[in-house]
Amino acid sequence: QVQLVESGGGLVQPGGSLRLSCAASGTIFSIFVMGWYRQAPGKQRELVASITNYGRTNYTDSVKGRFTISRDNAKNTVYLQMNSLKAEDTAVYYCTLHTKVDRPPVSWGQGTQVTVSS
Repeated sequence: QVQLVESGGGLVQPGGSLRLSCAASGTIFSIFVMGWYRQAPGKQRELVASITNYGRTNYTDSVKGRFTISRDNAKNTVYLQMNSLKAEDTAVYYCTLHTKVDRPPVSWGQGTQVTVSS
């Protein structure tokens, strides 16, 4: 049974930074694609960033240059560093596990709230 547990969300002012972490257990973490989705109130869930098992990354246009996804396979953990945060980044962020790039997630974390507000 795969478990994904996110942490690091919270309240931050516009222009600030947050780092999300996702610890995985119950699987061979290093072979999978990992991702971060988000869902804002009243909006559809969207893929924010993904990283392959060999480190190739992909970002949605709205976060390019501000967010960085990374992974530490020795710690079974994926990170999302979020800089220059904007109010429109406010959402619940979910860690996801994929078998291949461009395939829907096969596992989801419980989500962590990120609120950007002054």
